[in-house]
Amino acid sequence: MKQYIVGFIFARGGSKGVPGKNIRHLAGKPLIAYAIETAFQSQFIDRVVVSTDDEKIARVAQDFGAEVPFLRPKELAQNNSPEWLAWQHAIRTLEEQDKGRELDVFVSIPPTAPLRAVEDVDNSIKTFLESDADIVITAKKASRHPSFNMITLDEQNCAKLVLPLDKQIIRRQDAPAVYDMTTVAYVASPKFIIESKAIFEGKVKAVLIPEERALDIDTELDFKFAEYLMTNRIKRK
Repeated sequence: MKQYIVGFIFARGGSKGVPGKNIRHLAGKPLIAYAIETAFQSQFIDRVVVSTDDEKIARVAQDFGAEVPFLRPKELAQNNSPEWLAWQHAIRTLEEQDKGRELDVFVSIPPTAPLRAVEDVDNSIKTFLESDADIVITAKKASRHPSFNMITLDEQNCAKLVLPLDKQIIRRQDAPAVYDMTTVAYVASPKFIIESKAIFEGKVKAVLIPEERALDIDTELDFKFAEYLMTNRIKRK
């Protein structure tokens, strides 16, 4: 029997780095629209649900076809609110509204990675379905290495490597490969999310994403960079 897979988009109203980020226009469309459209293009996702505390975001999401069957409580939408708790709330609330129909697979598609491709989401879901992982994350090759060119500073501004190795590394290429987590997609067992408190409490698998599709918008500079990349992508089509 086919797995019941729901794609969630978590978009709270407050944003310190980029005010109004989730519905701010990027290359002619609200930022959240890109995540919604990608979710609808997925070959696996059955429903696209937006979790938000903001009625403006809810209306924009509905304009692009997403469901907003509930509003997120304000206490789960603060700057310091762990998104994991919003994940738990969304699963519980949707299952209650569906009269106990249980989700088989939870997918989070954050609005902040608009350059993702649908294949990135589908590869993540496929990896989850074909493995025994509790959760699948996305990652890209890191541009900095904690054993070569990432440092900490003490009170006197003296520098030390974040993660020194037993042997000296002359070139970054000689250091063990490291990766940055991205916000392209998260795919997980709903049971794992409900029973756990954080991603790395379970078995985690990763899907690698090309750097050009992994930009995460967190600042005004990120937004400008995304605008440039998105506009040039549209021009090339």
